[in-house]
Amino acid sequence: MEVRIKILYTSICHTDLSAWKGENEAQRAYPRILGHEAVGLVESVGEGVTDLKAGDHVIPIFNGECGHCPYCTTKTTNLCQTYRVNPFKSVMENDGKCRFSTKDGEPIFHFLNTSTFTEYSVLDSACVVKIDPNSPLKKMSLLSCGVSTGVGAAWNAANVQAGSSVAIFGLGALGLAASEGARARGASKIIGVDINPGKFDKGKEMGMTHFVNPKDISKPVHQRIREMTGGGVDYSIECAGNVEVLREAFLSTHDGWGKTVVVGIYPTPKMLPLHPMELFDGRSISGTIFGDFQGKEPTS
Repeated sequence: MEVRIKILYTSICHTDLSAWKGENEAQRAYPRILGHEAVGLVESVGEGVTDLKAGDHVIPIFNGECGHCPYCTTKTTNLCQTYRVNPFKSVMENDGKCRFSTKDGEPIFHFLNTSTFTEYSVLDSACVVKIDPNSPLKKMSLLSCGVSTGVGAAWNAANVQAGSSVAIFGLGALGLAASEGARARGASKIIGVDINPGKFDKGKEMGMTHFVNPKDISKPVHQRIREMTGGGVDYSIECAGNVEVLREAFLSTHDGWGKTVVVGIYPTPKMLPLHPMELFDGRSISGTIFGDFQGKEPTS
């Protein structure tokens, strides 16, 4: 149930940088092959693999899907009982061993079910998805994480409605993808928040209509957004991985119905910057993994 793929293209996600720096002590495992956004070519398949064959063009997905466990069959979550994303996991599922090694035979650990910063990688077949070989392969690597997670945050997790307002905190790849998702769903006002104004032009290309630079205002960001929207946005999407920013995102939503989606990765042991009573104002907050998409499940 394993697949060996030749990596054609791979890209860098901030999560790779965080793991490289060892920002979460509990997740450290070295030496390790990082990387989880890629597109590749199946080189060979192991016993039991029926949905993939040598020569298939594929993308790895860090949030795998077996298709038959209680989680996969409920259709109410995109987490899999066995192959869900697990930053603490550094070996293969079948035997608890590594498929990489040094010249001396010492193990080199895996990362996020994928390990794409290498010429060849071995993955569980549950973490590999076949794609159209005529796709723009160099760009398809972003579907492994950034684009899928950001777009899905707006489409699936927030369920942005036509005519609504959205604030996006952090305008990296995730934030830009979230904006494209909100635009595709028909949002009428998309506010981009970032301390780097150099990102605003790219934000406009991705559908953002307004911008806030926290460094340029003398009041909290949530107050400015409430003023701009007559009480707050319908949805906020936090892509920065900063608990102080998360609080501003939460408070920027409209009381009664505002919804905040957490996308960013936060350093441990940070906790939610909220008092439970603040939820009594009708605002809600939730997280999303891989944009709530089921990577291997066919969609219409």
